[in-house]
Amino acid sequence: MATVNLEIIARDTKTRARLGKLHTPHGVIETPVFMPVGTQATVKTMSPDELKQIGTKIILSNTYHLFLRPGHELIKQAGGLHKFMNWDGAILTDSGGFQVFSLGDMRKITEEGVEFRSHLDGSKQFLSPEKATEIQTVLGADIIMAFDECTPYPSTYDYAKKSAERNTRWLKRCIKTFNSDDKQALFGIVQGGMYQDLREQSAQEILECDLPGYAIGGLSVGEPKEIMYEVLDYTVPLLPKDKPRYLMGVGSPDALIEGVIRGIDMFDCVLPTRIARNGTAITRYGKLVIRNAQFAADFLPIDESCNCYTCKNYSRAYIRHLLKANEILGLRLMTIHNLYFLLNLMAEIRQAISENRLLEYRNSFFANYGYENQ
Repeated sequence: MATVNLEIIARDTKTRARLGKLHTPHGVIETPVFMPVGTQATVKTMSPDELKQIGTKIILSNTYHLFLRPGHELIKQAGGLHKFMNWDGAILTDSGGFQVFSLGDMRKITEEGVEFRSHLDGSKQFLSPEKATEIQTVLGADIIMAFDECTPYPSTYDYAKKSAERNTRWLKRCIKTFNSDDKQALFGIVQGGMYQDLREQSAQEILECDLPGYAIGGLSVGEPKEIMYEVLDYTVPLLPKDKPRYLMGVGSPDALIEGVIRGIDMFDCVLPTRIARNGTAITRYGKLVIRNAQFAADFLPIDESCNCYTCKNYSRAYIRHLLKANEILGLRLMTIHNLYFLLNLMAEIRQAISENRLLEYRNSFFANYGYENQ
């Protein structure tokens, strides 16, 4: 059996949603799952123990950032990423492709790979499919991602086609370089922009490689959500029914629910931690900007229905005070709440799937949150 494999437990009969157990070398993860992002080998402001307390079983780290600092060779000396950061749960590393391609004019894409300037010191660097795979193998993540270009939005048909076809060639180079001793799994990534035939072509080519899991990339990059859902509607059915499906870079409550309905098993996003540091909380009744003056004398918890450490112990007024005073505790309390909220949301989604009532759950959640049903 593959190092990483998905055991399907139940299916929702009214949607494409499924309940599963993702088996990895560092534990079994209930799916659908949201993965907090620990870009630099840490989920910002959170300790590993705190992550476990809120129910985290798998986190994401970033190849690009760890390659530039502190360097994968140093992490190898430490015994790998798990030991370096003292995390005994599962880790997924993205390939660094998205970060490199978001550098804009600071990078140049060729068939061989990507030449770019470091955002830290401006030094010239180079990442190829071979190098990205080698780095991730050294880091020791349970799941490593193929090196690809995240097709920007909007893209012309010709650009998206050339990019997706190059990604297939790059994937084959990743596979050739990948030499894991049964402790890691390599996932491929379906691209193709917002063009159905290109998504179909990309999926067909990548599925021929028979990998243990597949991701859908190039979404949540600026396109309207209706387009994202449309792409998922025709792309997810192309993927194997018995392998994990990962939607990269998606983390808003509505997109998590809609993604699960369309058959996605895994998600990640910096959204909950990033907006926490900006003073914004996710609640069952929509977002609250706790920094705002209206909360200065508000002694209610962020969300009265939330059981996180923050909501059980602190008021909006106190957290606002911490944020205004630039106290680190304010950022920590906000981050704990936002991550707990999304992990708890996923637990509720899994419960709804097990009871075959996911659409009813979606309608109720959207009504409370203030979303309109898609």
